[in-house]
Amino acid sequence: MKILITGGAGYIGTELLQKLSSKAEISELIVYDNLSRPNRNLFIGDQKMGGKIRFVQGDLLDSRKLRQCLQGVDLVYHLAAKVTTPFADQNAHQFEQINHWGTAELVYALEESKVNKLVHLSSVSVYGSTDDKVDSSAPLNPRTFYGISKMRGEEHVLRLMNKMDVSIIRCGNVYGYNKSMRFDAVINRFMFDANFSGRISINGSGEQSRPFIHISKVAEVLAAMTNSSLKGGTYNLVEHNMAIGEVVEAIRQFYPMLEMLFINQHMKMRQLMVKPSEELNSMISLKRSFAEELKDFKEAFTF
Repeated sequence: MKILITGGAGYIGTELLQKLSSKAEISELIVYDNLSRPNRNLFIGDQKMGGKIRFVQGDLLDSRKLRQCLQGVDLVYHLAAKVTTPFADQNAHQFEQINHWGTAELVYALEESKVNKLVHLSSVSVYGSTDDKVDSSAPLNPRTFYGISKMRGEEHVLRLMNKMDVSIIRCGNVYGYNKSMRFDAVINRFMFDANFSGRISINGSGEQSRPFIHISKVAEVLAAMTNSSLKGGTYNLVEHNMAIGEVVEAIRQFYPMLEMLFINQHMKMRQLMVKPSEELNSMISLKRSFAEELKDFKEAFTF
């Protein structure tokens, strides 16, 4: 099996590659990434992932290079995206260019290819804001430029449903340690600030809920889809729906002297709660509590 991963050098891509590189049935893994994030950690370290990985530096909008890389490929993981939480309304044109039109270029290339399967990583941000838990059939109502761009990307991907096996995975907020860390994600940022400054900043009252899932569980589910019998469709990849205040209290178990700075505490912030798709959560073999995951995260810091 030959696999192409767009955005394969990123936070989720790095974790997924580690899972896939050990699979005997995979002959080649192509990492297609423009390295727009200042992160080269995939390429260094003591942990070797074998000789089946090939790196191609390229943009989603480079349709010629995309088509060349798709030759002989059986499965595509589309992870590449512009993601800058929590400031998802800055640089709107970049979300539009990468998440919307970049996905469109990939779809155009896939329409002309012999690829059998596409796993498209979307986001629960396409639902917008809700007071009750929503499932994958809920109407889409994104509230940020990021969410809108992910919704537009999904619309392009849906055109492939009659051509190949297509799974759209709407992922919650990802957290947890790996060597290609993102520290703009809320839990990761809280953990960094708690460990090194002893103070975190909370926007709003902290009562707003968000859906979360650990990086290792995201990678495990995605990797399982190489030989899964899961039918094509749209799924939610979420484990915890937690208020920001609950997250902070869990972190305080490990940092008892933690200080909290509330910004605009009187404001009620938008919240989102999402029902997980049990078809995906059943693929998770490592059952760990949120507290255990935070403990592992803390122990990963060098000091």
